[in-house]
Amino acid sequence: MARAAGKSEAVYERLKGDIESLRLRPGAKLSEVQLGEELGASRTPVREAIRRLAGEGLVDFVPGEVARVAAISLGGVRALFEIRMLLEPRAAASVAASGVGEERVLAPFRELLERLEEFEETFRALDATGQARGYRDFYELAEGFDQAVIAACRNPYLARTIRDLRSQTVRLRNVSHSGPRRMLTSLEEHRALLKAITHGDAQAAEAACRHHLTQTLQALIESLTGEGAPTGVEVHVDAAR
Repeated sequence: MARAAGKSEAVYERLKGDIESLRLRPGAKLSEVQLGEELGASRTPVREAIRRLAGEGLVDFVPGEVARVAAISLGGVRALFEIRMLLEPRAAASVAASGVGEERVLAPFRELLERLEEFEETFRALDATGQARGYRDFYELAEGFDQAVIAACRNPYLARTIRDLRSQTVRLRNVSHSGPRRMLTSLEEHRALLKAITHGDAQAAEAACRHHLTQTLQALIESLTGEGAPTGVEVHVDAAR
């Protein structure tokens, strides 16, 4: 039983990673037979993984029909950020408040702030080619911040809900790459967030998080619909996901 559960989890993590990284692109068919052969698994763990991913909104799955990687839609992007703006500013404020006088809570954020400032100094000194390669390092820092907030949030329901939305956020990040100007602006936004949390300023942390999400949504929509829109990724202009 444990071995079967381990196989199912491994298939799930592999498919999830492939969807987030766009190795499996929006709209791609998910054949249980083909995936089973590629992953060395029977159809049962593949089917279970597809159902879990459907529950997270990464797969469109109807029993008896061919599952597909969920499409990207502007309505879905807006809906995702609507719920993120309800949850994440509150979580940031909560962490800032709970970190007052507790170095254990603040230490990861102090470290992230130092790393962020070191990264910015290096990034500004790079040429365009070097900056393009530096995006992944920044994304790792941004993900580290998000995970630190989830870990420090004392409301387990709030933390779990934010964590469950991460896959959607990571996929959109990989679909839409912003330019160096947005990168530097996002650095400033994360610096403001980190400073607010490390200073124990809940109000400033909440405001900084809301501002960051608003700017990120605007940049995403511009990237998905403008001249530099990603190729090979169909973006639906509708009111639903």
